[in-house]
Amino acid sequence: MKLRLYALIGAMVMFFSLNYIFARFAMREFPPMQLTAVRAAVAAAIVGALWLGRGRPGLSRGDLFSLSLLGIFGITLNQLLFALGLQRTSVAHAALLSALAPIMVLLIAASVGQERITIRKLGGMAIAVAGVVILQRDTGGRTVATLAGDAIILLSALAIALYSVLGKRVTERHDIVTVNAVSFLAGFIALAPLLLPPRGFSYAAVSRAGWLSVLYMAVFASVLGYLIFCYALTRMSASRVAAYMYLQPLLATILAVPMLGESVTGSLAGGGVLVLLGVYVTERG
Repeated sequence: MKLRLYALIGAMVMFFSLNYIFARFAMREFPPMQLTAVRAAVAAAIVGALWLGRGRPGLSRGDLFSLSLLGIFGITLNQLLFALGLQRTSVAHAALLSALAPIMVLLIAASVGQERITIRKLGGMAIAVAGVVILQRDTGGRTVATLAGDAIILLSALAIALYSVLGKRVTERHDIVTVNAVSFLAGFIALAPLLLPPRGFSYAAVSRAGWLSVLYMAVFASVLGYLIFCYALTRMSASRVAAYMYLQPLLATILAVPMLGESVTGSLAGGGVLVLLGVYVTERG
């Protein structure tokens, strides 16, 4: 059982790591808002069909509200802010800053009584913050990393942290297909107006590579990634699940060097090590 769980978590981390690469490819042809809306539409259609095929369970208004709120944080805000932030920063910066999500999860979970903050965890947070400060000295190599882009990525991490804490409670009452189906549908409904193409952009002009990149983001990073994430939440604490995500920056950065031409500078390496060390100390504290 544990071997299967860790194998699934490993696959999830790889899906999310590659998502940075495919998102960068897709952004060569899609504006970030339209990219997010199309990704959400495809993912919602897949999970919605899976849910309907199993027979919809009865849901109260309170259940619908909780699951819809989950979709707003985990789908609408997280994915939209991710696309907007990645447009303005490097893959390495985005992945490293997203790794701060476990610390945000801890702070939120502690505020609602799910977890406890210790001195060691506070020390880990301080180390991670120091890493973020050093990281700002790195310009991102070929892809320019900006403070605005990094700030938006941090907001994206906050959204997924809220999703993690809320999801921990919701997955205790509902199966993971129901959780994902309703949250994805709610998240897509909020994003649906963004499907309208802005001036100068045409869906017909998008290449096959562009559509395949969106398909990867929807199927692997959204549907499979989120299903595994919710499954893991039923087996361990929210902060522990989120902590495995600190492997994601390493994989994303390694992949970005040959695939996107990004470089690893001293500031990036030093700041990245401190961020990951801080997250590790916090999670172990």
